[in-house]
Amino acid sequence: MTNVELKEKIIEYSKEIGIDKIGFASADPFLTLKDRLLEQQRLQYQSGFEEKDIDKRVTPKKLLPEAKTIIAIALAYPSKMKNEPKNKKGERRGRFCRASWGEDYHRVLQNRLEKLEDYIMSLVPEAACKSMVDTGELSDRAVAERAGIGWSGKNCAIITPEFGSYVYLGEMITTLSLPPDTPITDQCGTCNKCVEACPTDALVQGGQLNSNKCIAYLTQTKDFLPKQYRKQIGNRLYGCDTCQQVCPENKGRDIHSNEEFEPDPDIVKPLLIPILQLSNREFRENYGPLAGSWRGKKPIQRNAIIALGNYKEESAIEVLEDLLLHDPRPIIRGSAAWALGQINTERSALSLYRAKETEKDSDIVKEINEALDYITSEVRYAK
Repeated sequence: MTNVELKEKIIEYSKEIGIDKIGFASADPFLTLKDRLLEQQRLQYQSGFEEKDIDKRVTPKKLLPEAKTIIAIALAYPSKMKNEPKNKKGERRGRFCRASWGEDYHRVLQNRLEKLEDYIMSLVPEAACKSMVDTGELSDRAVAERAGIGWSGKNCAIITPEFGSYVYLGEMITTLSLPPDTPITDQCGTCNKCVEACPTDALVQGGQLNSNKCIAYLTQTKDFLPKQYRKQIGNRLYGCDTCQQVCPENKGRDIHSNEEFEPDPDIVKPLLIPILQLSNREFRENYGPLAGSWRGKKPIQRNAIIALGNYKEESAIEVLEDLLLHDPRPIIRGSAAWALGQINTERSALSLYRAKETEKDSDIVKEINEALDYITSEVRYAK
């Protein structure tokens, strides 16, 4: 079998197992990527979730010494849900981004890659392969770009001609020597909508992201949310879709080719107050299958509290007061203090005064005082 024939067989099998797009690239070092990563490091734009060793991120042969080819795959996910629940006063809801709908994509793509690897090994038993999804050393985006899956958009996502940027990416390094595909020319042109629409100006310029300002990153942190970004979080519990929603290439894109990514509306757009009352077991049972659960319960609950503050949801005062008075986690108590200040009623002010009498943590006392100052200033302004 020639390498061309082998490539065709792999492409055909990939369709049979539900891979929406596949591409092939050389395993040469990603030299221009290294320059960009070093610049990101110099500017301190990294999220901290990345592989620390830049050489591993740009040199496939450091991961598989005899590497010759990288096979890139993409699976499309939906942008719209059926029977989306209403968000109304007294029943406020949060939102998980589209990339966290359905089953955790890491598991789904890893399953597809394992099947693909087994097939390759059945054809060429002496081949060696190494697969990864998102958490691996290589840059999924750089691999997909080289393999012709799509172009790298100004929103720092791969944009495919068929599915827009609503795709998950994975790759397999292999010792097989397969004909590479041609990269797709950049199609963004002068469009700058994603950069202009970013709520926190995290897209510094087309294709460069300051991760520390990105809402998708901020929703995954475990510390206090910086005050300057709490309003911009809105009702987001995990991730952010803004730069994808405004992209013209995503207009009308809503792909339902993979059943695993179909969302449960009440899980991905959940009521906020019940989230604050979940036990660890209940959180794992309800949200464990989502990609957005990987950081645990606390960040999701903190974001839910911020969302209730942004909604000025008065029905949440009782549960927020209980968290402020009794929750052992400082981040949750401090976030509850902020939210009560934003709700800005006499009852929320009384809750803050009550907590101030017993709170010992200086950071939380500061949050309480700032919340009370906000209420006072709002009352003064109203007069």
